[in-house]
This record gives sequence, structure tokens and C-alpha cells, in this order.
Amino acid sequence: MEEKYKYTKKAGIYGIIGNIFLLIIKAIVGFVSKSQSMIADSVNSASDIFASLMTFIGNKIASVPGDLDHNLGHGKAEYIFSMFISISMILVSAKLLYDSVLTLVLGSELQFSWFLVIVCVLTIVTKLCLYLYTRNAFKKHYNILLEANMKDHRNDCVITSFTLISILLTLFGIYWFDSIVGIGISIWICYTGITIFIESYNVLMDISIDDKTKDLILDIVHSYKEIKGVDDIISTPVGDRYLIFLTIKLDGNLSTFESHELADSLENSVNGIDKIYKTVVHVEPI
Repeated sequence: MEEKYKYTKKAGIYGIIGNIFLLIIKAIVGFVSKSQSMIADSVNSASDIFASLMTFIGNKIASVPGDLDHNLGHGKAEYIFSMFISISMILVSAKLLYDSVLTLVLGSELQFSWFLVIVCVLTIVTKLCLYLYTRNAFKKHYNILLEANMKDHRNDCVITSFTLISILLTLFGIYWFDSIVGIGISIWICYTGITIFIESYNVLMDISIDDKTKDLILDIVHSYKEIKGVDDIISTPVGDRYLIFLTIKLDGNLSTFESHELADSLENSVNGIDKIYKTVVHVEPI
């Protein structure tokens, strides 16, 4: 767990540094050249700085172990702060959509500049490096904050590639594509924000464990011949993992020691599943 939080912390710091650099150069070149897509890209970088900051803070809180006030730890902080990220993305996308549509209707004043091309290339390279690092960390340690940042870096690579295309098209007198890309960027940001919001909301509202993991638990339960039956599995998320409550039915003639020994064995077996934080087994004699 410590390694997971270490990777997430680094991802947040690298994201803040990289996005501050990109925000500065995008904003300067975007406003000088009057490129709506580049201005939209710079606002997106500002949103990315906020996302990376939320990743850093949320990860720091989530890494605090359980205590007397929070027995199961602080893992849900990941989802609270990822929800902050999603809301900021949706608000930013609404403003960008309005500005881009306005430019499309009134006309674009985009002035071609090779500095725009250079900024796009720098952005793509920077974001690709951040994406590869974050993806590697996410593959090793699942974390919704890492996932949100990974998707954001990937999306930015795609978005800036389209921005580059719109800039190059101005060489052929095609200016309207710049506003279209600005609209596309805003929609993309909004979609990503809504996706992250729904995932965070589900966990904070104690969504049940997925069917695949539930089947794995039932397979383990059914491997014990002594277990005569099992009630529905009750689960509640604890950060990115789940607390599981099981009620199993055992022969009432078994001694208290034997039934508890079996329950302990079952708990240890279920705890071996990646998504499980802790298992609590209740024995019902029949």
C-alpha cells in the first residue's frame, strides 16, 4: 500500500510541474495568435493543474491508516477528491463550449504561427511522458486518482494532436476547423468529467462489489464441504477495495472452536482476492 501511495504522490507532483509549464506557453502563444483551440488547450492545462493538485492532496489523506475515528482508514478520500476533479472539468468544459461556439458564429481571428506548432509538439511529448509514467503506476497499483490522471494525459495527447491539425489547416485558408476543435475539446473534457463523477459517486454511495468478484468469493465458499449454505454477500467499498460480510450455514453439531476455525480459514481465503480489504464471516448453525 505504501508503494501505491508513493507512485500516486509522484504522479501528482510530476503532473503539477508539467502542466504549469504547458499552461504558461499555451496561454502566451494562444492569446498572441488568437487561436481558440490553443486557448481552450491552455484552460485545459489549468484544469489539469487543479486535477494534479487534488491527486496529491487526496492521495496524502487516503494514505493515512485507520484510527479510532476512522477504523477502516481514509481510502474514500481518493473518491471525494476525484469528484472535485470531475466537477471542475465539467465547469471548464461548459465555458470552453460557449467560447468556441461564439467564435464559430462570429468568425475566427486565428493568426498562423510556427510557435503554435512548436507548443503543440512540446505538449504532445510532455503529455505522452506523463501518460506513460501514470499508466505504468496504474497497472501496478489501481487507484482512481491515477486512473483519472492517466486518462487526462491520454486525452490531452489526442486533443493537442487535433489542435495541431487545425493550426496547419490555416495555411490553406481553413479557419473554421479551429473553432470546431475547441468545441470537440470541451465535449471531450465534459465526457471525461462525467465518467469520473459517476465512478466516484458509486463508491461514495457504497456500490456493491462486481459480479465477477462475487463469483470468485462464492467459488471459495463452495470449496468448503462443511458449509451447507450461504446468504447473500453484503459488501461496502473502502477506497478501491471492499469490506465483505458473509453469513454461512454450518452443522449445529460442530463445536464452537471448529465452526470459528472454519470461519477464520474462509476469511483468510477470501482476503486473498485483490479487491478485498477485509472479510467478516458470521456463522449460523442449522
